[in-house]
Amino acid sequence: MERLNKENQRNNPRLGVIADSTLQRHNLCKTIESTGYDVGISLSPDRVDTGQIHDASIDLWWIEIEDEDKWADFVSLIYEEATCSILIGDGYSPPPTSPKYPRWERRIYTKIVDIVGKPVIPEEPVTLASFENKNASYVPLTLPPELNEVKDEGVAAKNIWVIGASLGGPAAVKEFIDALPNGLPVAFIIAQHIDVGFQKVLAQVWGRHSYFSFVEPIEGQVISHGQVVIAPVEKVMTVNAHSEIQLHGGEWEGPYSPSIDQVMNSTVDALGPRTGAILFSGMGNDGAIAGPKMHGLGVEVWAQTADTCANSSMPDSARATGCVTYSASPRGLAEYLVGHMKRLQSKVRANH
Repeated sequence: MERLNKENQRNNPRLGVIADSTLQRHNLCKTIESTGYDVGISLSPDRVDTGQIHDASIDLWWIEIEDEDKWADFVSLIYEEATCSILIGDGYSPPPTSPKYPRWERRIYTKIVDIVGKPVIPEEPVTLASFENKNASYVPLTLPPELNEVKDEGVAAKNIWVIGASLGGPAAVKEFIDALPNGLPVAFIIAQHIDVGFQKVLAQVWGRHSYFSFVEPIEGQVISHGQVVIAPVEKVMTVNAHSEIQLHGGEWEGPYSPSIDQVMNSTVDALGPRTGAILFSGMGNDGAIAGPKMHGLGVEVWAQTADTCANSSMPDSARATGCVTYSASPRGLAEYLVGHMKRLQSKVRANH
């Protein structure tokens, strides 16, 4: 316990960014900060002096220069004088609207974490007491009459949606889940970046005032409408075409666990148009890689609006790729999902 407390108290890694392009400095700083690190210095090479290079608060220098011959003297200087690690970038970033941009951001994070470790992410209090009065007078939405006739409790879910959330996510997801009406023909897999010790508490918090039931991820269990499964941190979880849970060894891909991108990818691969994704408040860009794939397959990808997020980096990153077709507050997203399921049922009735 003492070791854990010391780890939590350590300073967050600080980076120095040096680039000969204003746009590149902006993109690098935005990416570094969105993944949880601090930027201590951001300058062009011609403005850097030895005093700044000796700054003991900098844990890593990120250098991005286009004309290496022009800045040869600067590169020699920083390698001679720097007292911490130096990373030379691997090329300018693609446009933020490009599907390649999230992958470029992911490479940035991977290189940084290999040298200075993971960033210190603020811990959220996830307890029943912390949510006790937030939704006391919350009124769930009404189930449309068209969906009352859908009676499929206890059978394999035809519609399983992925919910992705990170920093600020627990409160937003609770507001969304609490607003959903009883009998809505949909199930959810939630990929929430959180410490493994808080997952059972999250199930209690999210299920306290919800019509949905939270079930533990068990190998071979069939997910039914009205159920929610929280993807585990310590095991990789997927779902197959029969809505059965599958648990795998190994670690989640990417910097965070569980990986929202991995859950989205595996779910759309198994279920196709029977799935969708909603990205809530969070740090980083998890979901922005799988989002364009889903969108390209005609699958819905929605996101929480920036002004209602505690941290909007994650939904903003997905929006920047063009894959998000609808954005709203958590309750607004719940309302839109109810309308979406109503429209799907109307299509089913029309085809019969």
